[in-house]
Amino acid sequence: MPLRVSTISFLNPAPLLFNFEHEPAATALREHYDVHYTLPSVCAAELHSGAADLGLIPIAALTPSLAVVPGCTIASRDDVRSILLLVKNPSRLSTDEALQQVRTLAADTASRSSVAYTRILFEHFHHTHPTFLHQPADPLSMLASADAALLIGDPALLAREHRPTIDAASATPLLWLDLAHLWRELTGLPWVAAVWALRPEALAPAGLTSQQLVADLTASRDAGLSHTEQLVTEWAPRLNLSPETVRTYLTRNIHYTLDPDCLRAIELFRTLAASINALPPLPTLNLLTP
Repeated sequence: MPLRVSTISFLNPAPLLFNFEHEPAATALREHYDVHYTLPSVCAAELHSGAADLGLIPIAALTPSLAVVPGCTIASRDDVRSILLLVKNPSRLSTDEALQQVRTLAADTASRSSVAYTRILFEHFHHTHPTFLHQPADPLSMLASADAALLIGDPALLAREHRPTIDAASATPLLWLDLAHLWRELTGLPWVAAVWALRPEALAPAGLTSQQLVADLTASRDAGLSHTEQLVTEWAPRLNLSPETVRTYLTRNIHYTLDPDCLRAIELFRTLAASINALPPLPTLNLLTP
């Protein structure tokens, strides 16, 4: 019985999935892995319900019963570019002063991790409590009804690509803030978005050991990182982004290794999120032992 894998068809995990999507490795991997694509929030839901065995899930969705697979992550050591906080700043205040003025924030609230990071920024570090408004990811319409807008993933990259147009069309000056950069400034740690998480009891029926799972996922990541130009060729037209934007994103903005700093960042994020009741507590990080 192949391991049922739930993942997302976005740009940022493309290197992690390279061997699963490209021959000759893909055919061999299908013996042990059945991959399907959905939304990030659904990946987590399928893993929790038992409809999937392995998922690339937001760290907000981790529970004590799920094992974090060592090796791979979607993270950033500084600017990530794909988590964008736009803040109205008519008086041209400093970043801290402008953030203090935010009372309403429009966001795609389906991303629990990004919303939790944003709540930590305001509630823990700035001691304010803006109201979150669920809206589709259109920066100008979001800012028409809120003091700030949170754009996540590919829409954030597209907004950055069209920054001159958005700035010109905005009724007020805007601050363009990278949420991962703010987190790094405040904590000294990487920003972590997602990890591979596993229902450990599913390994044996799939004929896999923990060592083989870690090896397969790590090999796929390494193959993706060594084929960056192929991914640029595939993804730039798909997203209508420039090749340079995709190349920079994959090679400089995203960090794909789950190192000790990333593990510390996950633990701090979950501790702070629990302290403001944004997420349930996660007493320990259950790391799969290879």
